[in-house]
Amino acid sequence: MSEHILRAFLLDGAGGATPLAQDKLVGLDQVDGLVWLHFDGSRPEARDGLKAAFPKLDLLVLDALLDVETRPRMTQIDNGVLLMLRGVNLNDGQEPEDMVSVSVWAEPSRIICVSHERVRAVGDLEALLQSGKGPKDTGQFLSMLCKRLIQRLEPTLSALDDATDAIEEQVLVTPDVSLREQIVDVRGQAIAFRRYLVPQRDAIDLLLLADIDWLGDRHLRHFQESYNHVTRYVEDLDAIRERCQIVKDEIAHALADRLNRQMYVLSVITAIFLPLSFLTGLLGINIGGIPGAESGSAFWIFLGLLAGLVALQVAIFKWLKWF
Repeated sequence: MSEHILRAFLLDGAGGATPLAQDKLVGLDQVDGLVWLHFDGSRPEARDGLKAAFPKLDLLVLDALLDVETRPRMTQIDNGVLLMLRGVNLNDGQEPEDMVSVSVWAEPSRIICVSHERVRAVGDLEALLQSGKGPKDTGQFLSMLCKRLIQRLEPTLSALDDATDAIEEQVLVTPDVSLREQIVDVRGQAIAFRRYLVPQRDAIDLLLLADIDWLGDRHLRHFQESYNHVTRYVEDLDAIRERCQIVKDEIAHALADRLNRQMYVLSVITAIFLPLSFLTGLLGINIGGIPGAESGSAFWIFLGLLAGLVALQVAIFKWLKWF
């Protein structure tokens, strides 16, 4: 099998599939049965491989399948469906929110998938076909693909929600400025996921409304279930974003309160020592007439007066309920 072809199967219509040999992957437009080919779009020879396997494939569809930067969408062309989907990035060294794309062209007799990175949900379909429990037709293939993409996404979003809960709990106990970085990270992930899940929800909704004869009621029910799950995930992400903003405001308020308390203490200390500084400064000038300059006990008497003044100030502050 060529490196640009990741998977090539002829579905038997009963949940299983037969692998196609390399020499059979040409002129598949008129093949008898349902053919599924999965191409690695990152390989430069993928375009020529697609043209060789499906010579009658519309150039618009070909270019769309090989496009690198895709947003989830659904386009109906005659009796075929061009579907762009996104799945959580579970590849090594990658961030989950950098969602991987899979582009699909689906017709009753052929399914073409193109991805530029590993998509584990597609691997799940291959495993199901090899065990005889895979899709039986094109409509079921699309519905199962949507379902698997959503199932792979759920643990990651649950972990994101748990991280938000942990930060909220920590803020209530010990609000710290270091939590801001965690909040920014969680909120950034939620925004990144939402950027793709909202159009993906819309794409599935268009599938539900499409007038395609090979999509039966059973397929539409599965698409409806996928639509409901994606809608719930979008709502959860919106809630996470709002909670992150609330937590961020709570941290700001806690830090502001802490700063206010510190400034209040400094203000009280300043208010106490201000008259003391005035008196010591006044008696420290080097001119004649300073009271007690010739008395040996004047210093201790002055210290006693300062102590009495501090006690009087503290009493006044307490009476005014300043502390």
